[in-house]
Amino acid sequence: MLKIVYPICCGIDVHKKFVVATVGTTNKSGVTSYQTKRFSTFTEDLQHLLEWLKSQSCINVCMESTGKYWIPVFNILEDYCDIVVANPKYVKGIRGKKTDKKDSIWLCDLHKHGLVPGSFIPPLAIRQIRDLMRYRYKLINFKSSEKNRIQNSLTVSNIMISSVVSDTFGVSSMKIINHILQNPEDKYFDVTPMLHKSMKDKAEAITKSINGNLTKPQAEKMRICFNHFDDIETNIADLECVILDLAKPFMSQIKLIMSLPSIKNIFTAIAIIGEIGIDMSVFHSSKHLCSWAGLTPQNNESAGKKKSVRVSRAGVYIKPLLVQCANAVIKNKDFDYFRIRYQQIKKRRGHKKAIIAIAHMLLNCIYHMLEKNEPFNYDLYKIDSKPKQTYAPQITEEMAVCYLQTLGYQIPDMPSSA
Repeated sequence: MLKIVYPICCGIDVHKKFVVATVGTTNKSGVTSYQTKRFSTFTEDLQHLLEWLKSQSCINVCMESTGKYWIPVFNILEDYCDIVVANPKYVKGIRGKKTDKKDSIWLCDLHKHGLVPGSFIPPLAIRQIRDLMRYRYKLINFKSSEKNRIQNSLTVSNIMISSVVSDTFGVSSMKIINHILQNPEDKYFDVTPMLHKSMKDKAEAITKSINGNLTKPQAEKMRICFNHFDDIETNIADLECVILDLAKPFMSQIKLIMSLPSIKNIFTAIAIIGEIGIDMSVFHSSKHLCSWAGLTPQNNESAGKKKSVRVSRAGVYIKPLLVQCANAVIKNKDFDYFRIRYQQIKKRRGHKKAIIAIAHMLLNCIYHMLEKNEPFNYDLYKIDSKPKQTYAPQITEEMAVCYLQTLGYQIPDMPSSA
């Protein structure tokens, strides 16, 4: 019989418009009685849910992380209850035998025996930083999309300036593009005064590349894209001011993360703090954190056969961020450790697995830095860049005979050398 971990607990089946809560009370004989109630998701009704739980002396609550609908319930119950927010795949009921009431009872039964692994829910301040940093990430993606639309308009208009310059949105290129938008009929203007000193020798090639036909619809589209691009940049700047204000209490931890090689942008460190928090005690170990972030192989074995062990799809925000940091750190010429480890793994496993391994190492470093409240120690990672000799340079005849004898071979008497 399973052990009763929580004699009084509650399972909540969460929906958009209502929640169904079941409180299970287990007596000393191991018999559980259930009480089920339904509440709407309005704040007033959720307050009634809290009062009902208090009247039942229930502080242990379990619910599914259904979209964003669990957050209003969590906000109301957070201060009084010990809440476990479960991934739906761990608590899914049997298909064909599901009702809202049965789901809430099932959650209550699982939680009663302590069988529900809880999701990581950081404190409110960290959750606010996480939300804003994820929105900043979306805005940066929008900005990149507008750049691509502008580039597409130039391409369909036979303006191939991107084939000559390295950055279509650099200072010199933007002067030329703005001149074309303002003077669409002027096709043979001198580009030399608009070019940077290092680009003067490309003047002839640039003149040929802009000999296109920018139609009025494409020009209007580009103006709208540029206006939207400027608005997005303004919004990102405003958002970053709010994020910096929220991050002030965590500046010491942010400085620790910025001591890592190649992490120099403060918003990179803030994004990492927003995803994993500053309290590493919520993770059992650094391995647990790396597994939570989706940077470790999975266990998938059946009938003695190992199936796919590729990394999981977890960590949809922190994993790409750490991979970007890994790509930067392997190019750092001032610190060789990560670059050498990357090259060693890449020879055997390829680039993708090697870069995930470096991202795993960076997150492992971050875990220990935050746990011990210490900056990155470069002295611990000093290695010799020369390949180590892993074989014996010379082997004598006696050594070979002894080795074969240890393997069970019978060696005849060797003829004596003259």
